[in-house]
Amino acid sequence: MKKKILVIHGFNSSPQSLKAQITKQYIRQYFPNVEVICPQLLSNPNAAIKQLSNIIEEDLQCQWYLTGSSLGGYFATYLSDKYNFKAVLINPAVKPYELLEDILGEQTNPYTNEVYRVTVEHMQHLKKFEIDKINAKNFLVMVQTGDEVLDYQQAVDKYQQSQLCVQQDGDHSFINFSKMLPDIVNFFQLNKPNS
Repeated sequence: MKKKILVIHGFNSSPQSLKAQITKQYIRQYFPNVEVICPQLLSNPNAAIKQLSNIIEEDLQCQWYLTGSSLGGYFATYLSDKYNFKAVLINPAVKPYELLEDILGEQTNPYTNEVYRVTVEHMQHLKKFEIDKINAKNFLVMVQTGDEVLDYQQAVDKYQQSQLCVQQDGDHSFINFSKMLPDIVNFFQLNKPNS
């Protein structure tokens, strides 16, 4: 069966982000039989979830895995619940509709230069995608206590029954993310070709 990893980037990020690039390179090198898909997310939360759902539903014959960083971790939680997929969350947002309230108004994505507006409606849409009762066995959650954007303890509390990796210090980008890739592929139970 074909295997695909859907990499879901965070708020104001892109497929050009360091974690997305490192993931693609690592999988291409060691697991060339696994396809990595990392779309540029639409800035409207409803549209982003529809976009990600469409990508998955275009090929439901394959085995999907999810990784999500920050806001992408919130989206990955919703999609994991919807489709019963395994997901790795990196410094995930737990209540983004509270966090992003502070930055309502015009935003510019530093990767794409897209200018768009964050609205109150977006916060309402985000709240719709909140999953209260998660299937704990589907998640590996990696947080660093030095995250300057999110309160890592929220993720520890929400995903306490899941596989948790709590690293001291670090930051929101997840320092030394590349060292975590073997743990990620082990969680997904990926096999190298001919192994």
